[in-house]
Amino acid sequence: MTANGWFQIVLFLGLILAVTKPLGVYMARVFNGDKTFVDPVFRPLERLIYRLTAVDENHEMRWSEYAVAMLFFSAVSMTVLYAILRLQGHLPLNPQKFAGVSPEHLAFNTAASFTTNTNWQAYSGETTMSYFTQMAGLAYHNFVSAAAGIALAIAFIRGIARRQMETIGNFWVDMVRASLWVLLPFCVVGTLLLVSQGVVQNLRPYDTVKLVEPQQVQKNRADGKPMVDAAGKPVMETVSRQRIAQGPVASQEFIKEWGTNGGGYFNANSAHPFENPTPLSNLIEMFAIFAVSSGLTYTLGRMTGSQRHGWAVWSAMAILFLAGVSTVYWAEARGNPLYAPNVDQHASAVQSGGNMEGKEVRFGIANSALWATITTDASCGAINSWHDSFTPLGGLVPLVNIMLGEIIFGGVGAGMYGMLIFVLLAVFIAGLMVGRTPEYLGKKIEAYDVKMAMLVVLIFPLIILAFSAVSAVKPYGTAGILNPGPHGLSEILYAFTSGAGNNGSAFSGLTVNTPWYDTTLGVAMLAGRFLMIIPMLAIAGNLARKKHVPPSLGTFPVTTPLFTAVLIGVVLIVGALTFFPALSLGPILEHLLMYAGRTF
Repeated sequence: MTANGWFQIVLFLGLILAVTKPLGVYMARVFNGDKTFVDPVFRPLERLIYRLTAVDENHEMRWSEYAVAMLFFSAVSMTVLYAILRLQGHLPLNPQKFAGVSPEHLAFNTAASFTTNTNWQAYSGETTMSYFTQMAGLAYHNFVSAAAGIALAIAFIRGIARRQMETIGNFWVDMVRASLWVLLPFCVVGTLLLVSQGVVQNLRPYDTVKLVEPQQVQKNRADGKPMVDAAGKPVMETVSRQRIAQGPVASQEFIKEWGTNGGGYFNANSAHPFENPTPLSNLIEMFAIFAVSSGLTYTLGRMTGSQRHGWAVWSAMAILFLAGVSTVYWAEARGNPLYAPNVDQHASAVQSGGNMEGKEVRFGIANSALWATITTDASCGAINSWHDSFTPLGGLVPLVNIMLGEIIFGGVGAGMYGMLIFVLLAVFIAGLMVGRTPEYLGKKIEAYDVKMAMLVVLIFPLIILAFSAVSAVKPYGTAGILNPGPHGLSEILYAFTSGAGNNGSAFSGLTVNTPWYDTTLGVAMLAGRFLMIIPMLAIAGNLARKKHVPPSLGTFPVTTPLFTAVLIGVVLIVGALTFFPALSLGPILEHLLMYAGRTF
């Protein structure tokens, strides 16, 4: 751990703090229908969209109508994406002549992944997807799935802010305004910034170049695993040429970060020099992941009339973020104790600089730890290092970040409404402690609200633990494990946590392009997105109908450091302890065995 590493972490959080208020004010104006400086450009386009789609922008929706509109849009979008994937070979902008995505379970998995803002990838983008699919299929979903998440968060905030109303807004209007005002202009600027750093943006066919020196490399099987002969020895081949993949990378790269999507254009994701070539591009991309989610905390305070409450929520997120990144940085900087001089006397084996396995040397341990924490705090599967190669405790933190519900800033919109569920639970628990009916910003929290909140909290671990348990004991699940023992369990657990949490990152040692994993992970993504949204919207609708109750001596204030501490405690107790038994059998056990001299 170095002063330079800590400076980079503090600088990043300082930039996020600096953007929170201006971006939060801007989003509050956008969704309140107030004038903004980009209205002359986007307002005519917005009206045209409503005219073409027959949307009445003045129509307000009850929570159930809002939910139906969201589900209908998502179902149609997923069906269209599945068709694009299957018919890719017959569609334009395919200079590499890629066939349609097959088998069917991979197309289903990919369609579910991008529809739910997960962007889990069981394929290599540069060898599977055409330019048309990347732009009209995947990049389009990067926009609309992120816009849907922002719309849902705004609907929840309206439910808190409104009094004795039956409606929480209009899904179509919220999504269009999120796309045009919040996503598109920033992505245009961000794309140009990335191009200035060397991120590729073209529609050229791939180039093939001759290597100066032919290389002996191990052949891969069709499933991507290294090929071995009957004796278990690697099957090698001589490679004298290399294909240089390219395409419309920058435009997809920025929306994948700004919209917390995460799907890499290349298999190496943001460790690839065409996606992330410089330290400045690395900072821009990390900043983009947190910016909107951080701004929404200020939007919360602005729209509910309690700005100090918005900052209290931001503070809870920031404290949890710092705890996570500090732990990862410490674990990776320490390295593997089995390589310490008192264990292994070979000087060449000493990890004096920490654990660099799986890390991009351009960014080092500090930036790799920072990125891994950011991308799993948010629902963004982008990576610049391989989580599978982290130390057990270093890999534990990204896993726990997702298990908490990705509410530490979180995905755009999803992080906010996920954290608000924990806010309601914190207020409820505090009310029980003082023997009063819980109140939140002038609304009484009653049995219905708590039941719906607990439904959200319980659905998540049910999906993860049920699928992980089956995969850990059945041959079709264990066949994909690269590493035995507790690390193999961590690979399975991480996969379903990432899928249900709509994150998309992975412990890359698990082979997931199989009928079992493609199908079950696709189901986990859909359930993790939509089964949690419906009770959340039900809470928003119920809160909007309630009367405002003036604060009294028994009201628990939600604007103080004490509230922030209670909120953090509820997040850790309700979120983390649910998964503690599974974590004990995975990364925690692996850590203890590592100090006993065993690795996996």
